[in-house]
Amino acid sequence: MDDPFYGFSQGSVHVRADGNGRAQFHQFESPMLRLITDHKYEVPVHGDQWAFLSRAETASVNPASVWIYRFYDGSSDTFSRDPETFSFEEAAADLFELIKLVLEKTGAPKVFLVAHSMGGLICRSLLQRVIPEALADAGEVFDPAAGTKYVARLFTYATPHGGITFAIGFGVLERIRDATAIQGADIFGPDRMYEYLTPAPVRSTRTRENFLSTEIPDDGFPVDEVFCLVGSNPEDYDVAFGLSSKAVGPRSDGLVQIENAAVRGAPLAVVHRSHSGRYGIVNSEEGYQNLQRFLFGDLKVEVQTVGFTVGRDAPPEVVFQLDVGLAIRGLPVLVHEQSAEHYCPVQIERWREGDPIDSPVPLLTTFLSSKAPRPRVGGIVVPRLRHALNLRLMSITERDGHFFFDDHLEQTEDWQDTLLVEIEPPSEGRLLPRAWAAWNSTVRAAVRDWDPEDKDFLEDTDPAPEHWSGRIEVPEISRDLLGHNAGIRITVTPRSLDLGSA
Repeated sequence: MDDPFYGFSQGSVHVRADGNGRAQFHQFESPMLRLITDHKYEVPVHGDQWAFLSRAETASVNPASVWIYRFYDGSSDTFSRDPETFSFEEAAADLFELIKLVLEKTGAPKVFLVAHSMGGLICRSLLQRVIPEALADAGEVFDPAAGTKYVARLFTYATPHGGITFAIGFGVLERIRDATAIQGADIFGPDRMYEYLTPAPVRSTRTRENFLSTEIPDDGFPVDEVFCLVGSNPEDYDVAFGLSSKAVGPRSDGLVQIENAAVRGAPLAVVHRSHSGRYGIVNSEEGYQNLQRFLFGDLKVEVQTVGFTVGRDAPPEVVFQLDVGLAIRGLPVLVHEQSAEHYCPVQIERWREGDPIDSPVPLLTTFLSSKAPRPRVGGIVVPRLRHALNLRLMSITERDGHFFFDDHLEQTEDWQDTLLVEIEPPSEGRLLPRAWAAWNSTVRAAVRDWDPEDKDFLEDTDPAPEHWSGRIEVPEISRDLLGHNAGIRITVTPRSLDLGSA
C-alpha cells in the first residue's frame, strides 16, 4: 500500500553471478525507469491517477504512459477504517473500467498489460470472463476473444497460472485451503479459478471436470500474445522466514512452482530469480529484457532440436537431460536458463527401437526488435543481432526412482557446445531476415572475434513467405551420440501489433 507503483518502480543491485551463489554488483534501475528512458514512456499520476484521468480531456493524455492498477487499496485498512472484503471478480471488473478510461483519455487503440503474481490472474479473469460477459450484457454477440478489442499483449511475471500447490502434505494443505478459504487463499485453487476464469455462457460445455487453469481456450485471447516469465530461484525468497519456499519445494521461485507458472502454448522464459525480494523477478535485468522484447519486438525467434536420437546405444535405465541457456550480445545476464542445477532441464526422450523420437523438441522462444539500439563494438554499431545458445547434455542412471552413481561423473557432460547465431533483420526490399550460425567448437577465435563466413550462412529451408527457417547440423564428432541427422532449427517470424480500434 505504501508504494505508489506496487513494486514496479523498484530496482536492484544484486545479480547471482557464479556457481557458488555469490552476488555481484549490477545496478538495475527498475522496469518503470527503463520504460521511461528506453521507450520514452511517461508516468502522469499527479497525486491520484483516477482523478487525473477523470479531469483530462478526451485524447489529451500521452498514449505512451504507464498506469498502475492498485487492486488491493479498497480492501486495505490503510485508507479506510472499514475496508471492503476483497473480491477477485470485482478487481477484474474495476481493471476493465480503468482500461476504458485510459483508452478514452489517451486515444490509444489498446493497452499492454504487465502483471506480477496474482495480478496476472486478475488480467486473465478480465480477458477470459469479465470483458466477454460485459460486452454480451451490453447487447453484443458473446465473443470469448472480446478482450482483444482492448488489450494488445499480456506479460506476466511469476503468475500462478496453474494455481499454488505444495511439495508437502500429499494434497491435504490444498484441500484445507480450498475448503476454508482462509485469508482468501482459495483463489489459487482449481474451484475458484474455474469460477473467475470461465464465463457463464460457456459453463454448460466447459465444465469444472474438464477445466485446466493453465489453458486459455482456443477461441479466447490468443496465447501468442501472452508471455510468461518463470522464476527458478526459491532460495532467495525469504517470506515467512523461508517457510513458503520450503512448502512449495525447490522446483519453484519460492511461491509458485515452475510447472504452474505458464499458460500452455504461450511463449515463456525461465530465469534464475525468486518470486520477489532483492533477487526478485520483477526488479531484474532478466525480467526487463524479456518484457521489452515481447512488448515491442517485431521478430519472433523459435529454436528447436531436430533429428535427435539420443540414447540408442545406452542401457534403458539411462535418462538424458539438456541444459539450455540463451545469451544476447551486450547483456550481462541470460534471458533464458533451464538447467539441472535449478531443477528445470529440458527432458530429452531417449531413442527406443521402433520409436525413433526424432520429431522436433522446442527449446525456447524469444523476441527481437529490429528498431532497438544496437551495441557498439570498437566504436561501431553492429549491424546484426548476435546470440549464443548454450547447450549441455548430461545423463544419469535411474532405476525404480533411485539414482545409481557407479559409472557417474558429477558435473561432467556427455556433450556441450554453444551455437553462435547472427540475425540480420528485414530491410527495405527484403521482407524476411537472414542468418549465420556456427558451433563454438568449430570457431578458432574467441567468441567475441567470430566473423561469420560464407560457409556459416543459413539457407531458408522453408518456402513459406511469412517466415524464415534455417537449420544447422550438430558437429560431426557429436553425431554418433546425438543422431546422424541431429541439428538445430531456427525459425524467425516477423510480427506486428493488431491495433484495431476498440
